[in-house]
Amino acid sequence: MLEMKLLVFAHTPPPYHGQSYMVKLMLDGLREGDAAVECYHVNCRFSDNMEDIGEIRFGKIWLLAQYCIQAILCRFRHGVKSFYYVPAPGKRAALYRDWFIMFLCRPFFKEVIFHWHAAGLGDWLHREGFWFEKILTRRLLRHPDLSIVLAISGMRDALWFETKKLEIVPNGIPDPCPQFAQEILPGRRSRTEARRKIQTGELSVQVENAGSGVFNVLYLAHCTRKKGLFDTLEAVAIANATPSSPVRVHLTVAGAFLDAGEEAEFQQRIRQADLEGSVTFAGFVSGEEKMKLLRSSDCLCFPTYYEAEGQPVSIIEAMAFGLPVIATRWRGIPAMLPANYPGFVPQQAPQDIAAMMKQLFTLDLTAMLRDRFTECFTGACYVRHMRNALQGVGR
Repeated sequence: MLEMKLLVFAHTPPPYHGQSYMVKLMLDGLREGDAAVECYHVNCRFSDNMEDIGEIRFGKIWLLAQYCIQAILCRFRHGVKSFYYVPAPGKRAALYRDWFIMFLCRPFFKEVIFHWHAAGLGDWLHREGFWFEKILTRRLLRHPDLSIVLAISGMRDALWFETKKLEIVPNGIPDPCPQFAQEILPGRRSRTEARRKIQTGELSVQVENAGSGVFNVLYLAHCTRKKGLFDTLEAVAIANATPSSPVRVHLTVAGAFLDAGEEAEFQQRIRQADLEGSVTFAGFVSGEEKMKLLRSSDCLCFPTYYEAEGQPVSIIEAMAFGLPVIATRWRGIPAMLPANYPGFVPQQAPQDIAAMMKQLFTLDLTAMLRDRFTECFTGACYVRHMRNALQGVGR
């Protein structure tokens, strides 16, 4: 039985990032469900690539007006009364875009739903916002009928804007390795055991097919300093600084750079002697190429302190593959990983990250992480919780 009509005013890939991917999964899941929520979509894409996100161009203003007109027409043509939107993080260009959309579209819809994928807007306004930005943002975004947050840590923004109703819905993805027990688990455990034997001298790294004299670390995210890229580089250099260590660390960096200066700094750093031969830059990866990296790696390193961090999809993907994660206790990340998880490190602490890499040489966390994924972060869980949250609007 149809209970609500929902206009989703948000973009889907490309460009590919966690927020756009989760919007696509939500739309696909709701459309494949029992039709209790009927979705209409305005794919408000302003950028074709990651480098263009946040840039101000006249063409974007024209696109913005077109998208708003589409939303208003949908309201009257199809009787859609609920408006779903993903608010901006603490960035002025994106915030001003939100003002424009809320000013034009919000008066036409009975119910407004905010999905807080990015965190920290309220704190940014309090800390850096001009007085007029605080006033206008509060006036235009205040009192949404429903705020959906990813974890308890994300409630600050929803409460700052005095939401009428709040729901916690963690992200989730379709299981990328349903044959995990047969295809992934044995290999992970055998590599961990081989590293243990190498560390204790029971197995030589020269033994054919030992395959575990190298500990493969994966960085899978946008390549920025605040996402932890350069801290990860320094940690690899520190971990490999002990010549007597029988296990060496190799880092694969998978992601796109958003800043040309940071890309140049990265390229210069990996050519230095203490990292030469220890880092591979894979660039942006997707599909089977990304799945191959997640299967073959021994650890995901994601020591982020990015202000708008929400609930990184790369960590969910790592858990699905039983891949140990090194992460900071930042934003919604602690709620993602299992209770008493041992892989947390302080922010901007390469020494601690290096020490954690060495601990993970012989620490088997595979089953713990896979169980956490299947219990809390599957695509089916995500869609079910989203449907329940949306159907509660106005009740």
